[in-house]
Amino acid sequence: MSGRPLLAAALAAAVSCAGAGGRQYELRGQVLRVDRARNEITIKHEDISGFMPAMTMPFRVKEAALLDGRAPGDLVTATLVVEENDAYLTAVTKTGFAEIPPSATVPPAALGIEILKPGEAVPGQALVDQEGAARTLASWKGQVVALTFIYTRCPFPTFCPLMDRQFAAVQKAIKDDPALRASVHLISVSFDPEYDTPEILRKHAALRGADPAVWSYVTAPRDEIDGFAARFGMSILRGPTPADFTHTLRTAVIDREGRLAAIHTGNEWTPDDLLRDIRNATAKR
Repeated sequence: MSGRPLLAAALAAAVSCAGAGGRQYELRGQVLRVDRARNEITIKHEDISGFMPAMTMPFRVKEAALLDGRAPGDLVTATLVVEENDAYLTAVTKTGFAEIPPSATVPPAALGIEILKPGEAVPGQALVDQEGAARTLASWKGQVVALTFIYTRCPFPTFCPLMDRQFAAVQKAIKDDPALRASVHLISVSFDPEYDTPEILRKHAALRGADPAVWSYVTAPRDEIDGFAARFGMSILRGPTPADFTHTLRTAVIDREGRLAAIHTGNEWTPDDLLRDIRNATAKR
C-alpha cells in the first residue's frame, strides 16, 4: 500500500480513557471486508498507541447502521471500545478510499499445507510445556485433547483472552465431572515462542487458574508452530514488530487415538459446544 493515502498519513495519537463504557481508543485504517450477517467489519489498522500494534482483524459493531455505506477500500476512523470481556467499534466514519493491495488479504492457511480433516491423525508435534518439559501430542494419547492457539500478549478481549476464559470454564466442568476428570486434557498452544518462554507460560497459566493436571500451556519453535497451526486451517501473519500478529482462531478436539474429532473456527463457540464435542469423543472407543 506504499504511496496510498492510508500509509501516507501520519499516525494519529490514540485517545484512551477509562469509564463506565470501558477504555476508548481512536482507530484509523482501511476496510477489507464487511460482514452484515455477523455485524463485523474487517480493518487493516494502524498502530493503536498504548493498546496494540498495526494489524488486520475483524471488529464487531453493536449497531448494524454503522456498516451502512461502508465498503472494502474505504479509509475510516472509528472509536474502539474495550471492556473487560468485550470490544467493539462505534462512530465508524469514512475519510477516503484506496485500492486494496493483494498483500492486505489474509490467506486461510499457509500455502502448501494440507488442512486436517475429521478422522485424520494429528501430527505428533514436538512441544515444550510451561515447566520446560519436552512433550509431544502422544504424551496425552489415551486421553481426549481439546487444543487451541493463543499468545499471552494478545490484547484483544474477544480473541486469545476469550480462548483462555472459555478453557477455564471447560476446565471447571471437567474437574466437576468424574467421567471426564481422568480422560480429558486441555492444551493452549502459544505461537509466540520468542516471548512465551516456559517461565512466561507458567506465570500466565497461574493467572488463568490452569491446573497442570488438566490444562497445559505449550509452545515450539516459530516455524514449527506455524506449520502445525496451519494444519488446522489457522493463519498466522507476523508483522515487523515482535508483538505484531494478525491471526485467525482455531480450536480442535482430538480423540484418544490422536485423530481430529472436531474443529471450531473463530470465537463463536461456547464452553458447552466444546464439552459436547469432548463427550462425543470420550464416548467413542
